[in-house]
Amino acid sequence: MRPYELSLTAAADAIRARRLSPVELVDSVLDRIAQVDPGLGAYVTVTAERARQAAREAEREAAAGRFRGPLHGIPMGLKDLIDVAGVATTASSRVRADHRADADSTVAARLAAAGAVLVGKTHTHEFAYGLTTPQTHNAWDRGRVAGGSSGGSAVAVAAGAATFALGTDTGGSIRVPAALNGVVGLKPTYGLVPRHGVTSLAWSLDHVGPVTRTVEDAALVLSALAGHDPRDPASLSVPAADYRPHPGTSLAGLRVGVPRNHYFDRVDPQVEAAVRRAVERLESLGARLVEVEIPMTRYIQATQWGLMVPEATAYHERTLRAVPDLYAADVRVLLEAGALMPAADYLRAQRSRTLMRRAWARLLDEVDAIAAPTVPVAAVPSGQESITWPDGTAESVSDAYVRLSAPANITGIPSLSVPVGRDAAGMPVGMQLIGRPLGEAVLLRIGHAYEQTEPARELAAA
Repeated sequence: MRPYELSLTAAADAIRARRLSPVELVDSVLDRIAQVDPGLGAYVTVTAERARQAAREAEREAAAGRFRGPLHGIPMGLKDLIDVAGVATTASSRVRADHRADADSTVAARLAAAGAVLVGKTHTHEFAYGLTTPQTHNAWDRGRVAGGSSGGSAVAVAAGAATFALGTDTGGSIRVPAALNGVVGLKPTYGLVPRHGVTSLAWSLDHVGPVTRTVEDAALVLSALAGHDPRDPASLSVPAADYRPHPGTSLAGLRVGVPRNHYFDRVDPQVEAAVRRAVERLESLGARLVEVEIPMTRYIQATQWGLMVPEATAYHERTLRAVPDLYAADVRVLLEAGALMPAADYLRAQRSRTLMRRAWARLLDEVDAIAAPTVPVAAVPSGQESITWPDGTAESVSDAYVRLSAPANITGIPSLSVPVGRDAAGMPVGMQLIGRPLGEAVLLRIGHAYEQTEPARELAAA
């Protein structure tokens, strides 16, 4: 196996055992970027010389026996909303084409302190305001969408052009591209990972989290990221934690909720079949399956858009007036629409969120986690704008992709997407695990246990 193909966990073990050097690993990933990224478009900026210098320093530290932890010498990509001192943060937009960060974001600083090596900044749908990332192509089929808005991060990890990456998630923007590219994506509890130095889409919905090849990799990254930062007003003051799942695959004693509504409505039959097979595997590992009713489903998308649209417009108010022509057409339309939304509608969305949080809290008193599809359909061809379902109803691609991921953003609860199969065209399918606030350890335990099953191992090896 070539170094760029290694999971974070495997690479960390090899570096610690001196079977692999950080320089070898970083060079392998940079070579892979040069080989595949011209056709994929995962990266806005590749920081090759910076990465090589950091890798040499990591190797000197390793030779002296000074290991910073499991991220020591590991190559990473950061979504181009995340500030790194001296590196451009463009948000994949002409509006920010000349912007260069003066200081590290909290998450970039924490990862650097843990020894991770930045190899580049990954593409986002402009200012994270979309579900496709049009500059980037799916890692499995370049004629299909990458998903968004963290499409560059997911494609980079799936293609071996980063060992792990960070994305942001406002309505599904980590989990959607993770599912569409066959990798793991974690949206943590709102406030668990600080957002200082990260360009905002909608402040009350934004999350930062990892995109990785395995669930254990996601746990390692989360352990480095989580923790209070007073510069983020929403940051939670919680004790430091090690999120790595314990060895063993038994899920005995855990109750896994299987939705009887919403999450399997208007879902491609191939997606449904793959997810239900994965849920059956969870039962075979000892989990008790419990049918659950998802609350307030008719209000989910109205609440998501009612919060996101005015908050995004408020953030862009000055530049939208000053340089409107520099925005992509799809993003500009949404920002201009936000300016027309009555304040009363935003307040109604806030009230709806409060009720939804309470309803989901009651639901999650009944189960330890919920298992459901991450997205209702695998990656669609690039340029496709709508999906027509068997009942004759049509839905925009963006609405379809956000429909199943939005509840976790509205309520702020954690959600983990893991790959569980492929459709007839060979495109990945993801299962979403949703849990209680600060319940990441339970989700990671379930996802890790599933990864140890034979179907999951066969999928990873394919």
